[in-house]
Amino acid sequence: MSMNEPSPRIPRTVWVLGFVSMFMDISSEIIHALLPLFLTVTLGLSVAMVGLIDGVAEATASITKIFSGYLSDRMGKRKPLILIGYGLGALSKPVFALAGTAPIIMGARFADRIGKGLRGAPRDALVADVTRPEIRGRAFGLRQSIDTVGAFLGPLIAIAAMAAFANDMRAVFWIAVIPAGIAVLLVLVGVQDAEHPPEKSEARVPVRIGDLRRLPRAFWLLVGIGAVFTLARFSEAFLILKANAEGLPLALTPLVLVAMNAVYMFAAYPLGSLSDRVSAKSMLIGGLVALIAADLALALLQGVAGAFMGIALWGVHMAVTQGLFAKLVADRSPPELRGSAYGVFNLVTGLSLLVASVIAGVAWDAIGPSATFLTGVAFAFAALVGLSVVRPDTQQF
Repeated sequence: MSMNEPSPRIPRTVWVLGFVSMFMDISSEIIHALLPLFLTVTLGLSVAMVGLIDGVAEATASITKIFSGYLSDRMGKRKPLILIGYGLGALSKPVFALAGTAPIIMGARFADRIGKGLRGAPRDALVADVTRPEIRGRAFGLRQSIDTVGAFLGPLIAIAAMAAFANDMRAVFWIAVIPAGIAVLLVLVGVQDAEHPPEKSEARVPVRIGDLRRLPRAFWLLVGIGAVFTLARFSEAFLILKANAEGLPLALTPLVLVAMNAVYMFAAYPLGSLSDRVSAKSMLIGGLVALIAADLALALLQGVAGAFMGIALWGVHMAVTQGLFAKLVADRSPPELRGSAYGVFNLVTGLSLLVASVIAGVAWDAIGPSATFLTGVAFAFAALVGLSVVRPDTQQF
């Protein structure tokens, strides 16, 4: 594209997917902003068990993603699985409001994450399918920014609902049903598959050895970096628990996700655009530095103000890295295997998140909150060292 040519427009489908994600995020964050304290305060579970529940739930989503990515490649269509995934997420929301025991809550959490797994890889693959390569970073950044508006609004709605319902968390959970239904309707009426989708994959199983061999070395290097990186960024439930431990009242704990997602929301799009012009290695190093600073603030600074400084820095690292990883997977995989590539990447990083959340919870219970975040510093530093040895002349980062 010459300097005189206008930049290509971001396709309508990318915008619609952004708003679908936004409404589902509003729904999910209303629940997730309160769930860690609901489990520990109301149901009496340990922090280690909260980490296990969250980690297993996210790993379930990641395992599901590898099958959904394969199926969307096999079908040559993305929308059906996107619709099923958002539909399952919507159906799980009333269960949180009705549940009175930990096993039912866990079942709802797993159903919700299976829905996320079904929709995640096909959705990201569809964004890549309909977007020209030179603006993919901008497209992923836009979708992520709109998505994060929901992650910002959901906790605010939770705060207002907690005040309206006198801290009755189950009553607040009912509010989450409404935006989830809107998300499903938007998928039905607004999302279209690419006019010229990639050729259908001939794979008979989710991933064959031959398919793995076709994925380039740059992709596998990205998977390794993503896995170590994810060990450093455990479940955000620990941010909520940390702020509450530093004195933030129960009714105001959703402010944790408001603060983090406000930073994430405003930074994701410009940083996504920057990733189209700056080397991926430089961006990832910046994200790791932000994560190390966040963990150090959460480990060492006292009081609610110190906790929120770390939470804001956590939002910076999310804005730098999340859309970037999605872009890198698209750039480093063949179009006909793109859904499977997202599935493999999400599987590995999901299992890393399970390990990270379990370690974080055990460290919290055994030593204290500071140990949890200092462990994150150690893993982030290891990822930084690993990334630093990647040579620029490989043209892979």
